Amino acid sequence: MPKALLLFSEGLDSHLAGLILKEQDIKIVAVKFITPFFGWKYKENSEPFYEKIKELGFDEGILVDITEEFLEILKKPQYGYGDYANPCVDCKILMLKKAKELMKNLKTDFIATGEVLGQRPMSQNKNTLDLIEEKSGVKGILLRPLSAKLLAETEVEKRGLVDRRKLLDICGRKRTAQLELAKKFHLKEIPTPAGGCLLTDPRIGERVLRVLKEKRILNYKIAQLLILGRHFFEEGFWIVLGRNREENEKIKRIAENSYKIYTLNAPAPLAVVVEGNPPQDFIKNLLVKYSKKAKEKIAKGEEVFLTSQNV
Repeated sequence: MPKALLLFSEGLDSHLAGLILKEQDIKIVAVKFITPFFGWKYKENSEPFYEKIKELGFDEGILVDITEEFLEILKKPQYGYGDYANPCVDCKILMLKKAKELMKNLKTDFIATGEVLGQRPMSQNKNTLDLIEEKSGVKGILLRPLSAKLLAETEVEKRGLVDRRKLLDICGRKRTAQLELAKKFHLKEIPTPAGGCLLTDPRIGERVLRVLKEKRILNYKIAQLLILGRHFFEEGFWIVLGRNREENEKIKRIAENSYKIYTLNAPAPLAVVVEGNPPQDFIKNLLVKYSKKAKEKIAKGEEVFLTSQNV
């Protein structure tokens, strides 16, 4: 029985790509690549991912953290960014390269994705799909089931591992065909078209672009901090403030033992000094600005001062 390694973004298209192949009695191993910008929730709790794989009837699911490699392409993507800081073409090349590396151990015959011809102007036009296939070294073993009939026949089809007649010819940005397929496969919930990369979010995307433009530090921990809190960039330093208790706890877990952490002697955000050595008064005033309780203490004439939260 043939076995496919499916790039599973959790978007509707990757759901359908796997289900279409499963209909042909092909075993499906769904791989979810994660970084702080996509799929990171599974770093703390992977159970919902495996529940989803089981619900879809796929044979296996695996999670792979590609943060280190991803940050290198994020700093200088060969094929540029999308609307914000999303290096979509370089990212897909990286994922396919990683998928190819996984194939031997997972004993899969080919790679499948949920890409749809013409769905995204930058990364899913015909020329770019060909480029991605060539640069990732997966020519002949990459199948795009949703648009396969509009693309050149692959070695996978020629070898009879997949019946080309049962593949599709979806093109463009309309989701009509996908929604009909979702009904056919009785999907309980209709997921979003794509997997939800935070680098396409205007607030986070612009923040990341600023870090890159100003050549500030970008590493594994900072990538995690970039999706949280309020960020204050000044010449020579950079501070991150949590916006609520949940963010404070996350920020502390990421930053402790690596960065200086401050708060006040009153309920207030955590402040992490990511870069530089900002004046203590600057940090204090910043925390007071976002602490109702600290303002109340000051109004009563009580002293408010910084406290260190480092463990």
